[in-house]
Amino acid sequence: MRLVVLGLTLSSSWGNGHATTFRALLRAFAQRGHAVLFLERDKPWYAAHRDMPAPDFCRLELYQELDDLRRWQGEIAAADAVMVGSYVPDGVAVGRMAQEMAQGMKDGVCAFYDIDTPVTLAKLEKGDEEYLSPALIPGYDLYCSFTGGPTLELLMRRYDSPMARALYCSVDAAAYRPVETPRRWDLSYLGTYSPDRQPVLERLLLEPARRAPHLRFAVAGPQYPAGIDWPANVERLEHVPPSAHPAFYSASRYTLNVTRADMVRAGFSPSVRLFEAAACGSPVISDRWSGIEDVLSPGTEILLADGAEDVLPVLLDPDDTARDRQAEAARRRILAAHTAEHRAAQLEALLRGARRDRTTRHQADERESA
Repeated sequence: MRLVVLGLTLSSSWGNGHATTFRALLRAFAQRGHAVLFLERDKPWYAAHRDMPAPDFCRLELYQELDDLRRWQGEIAAADAVMVGSYVPDGVAVGRMAQEMAQGMKDGVCAFYDIDTPVTLAKLEKGDEEYLSPALIPGYDLYCSFTGGPTLELLMRRYDSPMARALYCSVDAAAYRPVETPRRWDLSYLGTYSPDRQPVLERLLLEPARRAPHLRFAVAGPQYPAGIDWPANVERLEHVPPSAHPAFYSASRYTLNVTRADMVRAGFSPSVRLFEAAACGSPVISDRWSGIEDVLSPGTEILLADGAEDVLPVLLDPDDTARDRQAEAARRRILAAHTAEHRAAQLEALLRGARRDRTTRHQADERESA
């Protein structure tokens, strides 16, 4: 299969979770024998932090302006599938262009890969069409969503998606595994600053840090405002590159997972950091959201918390027996169902299914017009 992806970024993991998601998925997809071309808008903030300028599993091309995409019009028309990602700059225009170019495909599929589904839908509800418009959705043969559950039916019923399916994030099991390293922290968090996540980070990490000054904490990620009152026992790291993620997770007794507000409301939206931490053998403490039990079992594979009173007893327990048991169970579950290999096989099946569905729809249209 020849796949063309127009995504936010593959070359830089700085300040976003898209790059690691695309890297894991597309590497595994290529290992299944497929050819991938990734087209990325050349943006200065990514250009200054490129940690994968030349991937060995696909061809990466940078473009400057929207019209530059026409250089690959022939390759898109010759592809078996073209997939546009969320948060792509000028995403509506890019999507419209991709759909127009895909018209030249004989049996190809035009898909949308939404790594931010609840945020996307919240934007559409407000009339914000930053990277997707309601008018574009019916033109995508397949809507791959980071969110499952009732959201899929909403996409098909309200927005007329021909086929909306869950394609959760995943983890590259070859890259994310336990690392022998000294324990530096009792609880750590890895994530770019987001205003809607900050109150949860305050409740589940900063407040426990204030109440237990003898424990050690870490918050890693860019764009945190200068005015945040960081307790003295919270170490701040501006950026941890993907190559250092396993060591970061392994250096902490527990990892905190914090979910964006729109994703909590939608449910069924596991984050890539959750999969990464569990694969690295760091047990996860998470905020609550519907559908989490479809990914990890609360109480045995993941711990759920509402505030410091839930977090502190776990961190203050000197016996790591329960911790180690949870870590082992979570890692086993992730490796059995949530690796990049699982998602690549799923993507392949979804694209083939969408191609069959598209062919059936076109044949029905032809019969009606005849």
